[in-house]
Amino acid sequence: MAVESRVTQEEIKKEPEKPVDREKTCPLLLRVFTTNNGRHHRMDEFARGNVPASELQIYTWMDATLKELTSLVKEVFPEARKKGTHFSFATVFPEPMRQMYRMKDIGNTVSGRKGPGDSLTLQSQRFQIGDYLDIAITPPNRAPPLPMRMRPY
Repeated sequence: MAVESRVTQEEIKKEPEKPVDREKTCPLLLRVFTTNNGRHHRMDEFARGNVPASELQIYTWMDATLKELTSLVKEVFPEARKKGTHFSFATVFPEPMRQMYRMKDIGNTVSGRKGPGDSLTLQSQRFQIGDYLDIAITPPNRAPPLPMRMRPY
């Protein structure tokens, strides 16, 4: 009788996340840009060495979860503490060949609710030191906008 492995190639390729010893590892400076209108910043706001004015600087580690980052943002913005406030996370990173920035959606959290995005880490989403984090905050009384790739424009 033949025995067949049920492990997929993707599972083999995945490297297990190594936990960060926060006592011995120096934190990184995470430059975070927020909006409270439910939309991410436009890429032209990051052009030619410029960045949006809404910068928040956070010292953290690569194993920081989106839920942990949500809590830090809520400390600075009390209006974002309301139950049902939606946080959409995206990394903004340089594309050297074209001398421009690109954005990649990495997950969502909601104040007062558990969700699949809560446990995602910067490391698991392939965040690189030097990338920016863009967080679109949507108040609870408004529906979150469509993801960038689904917008009609």
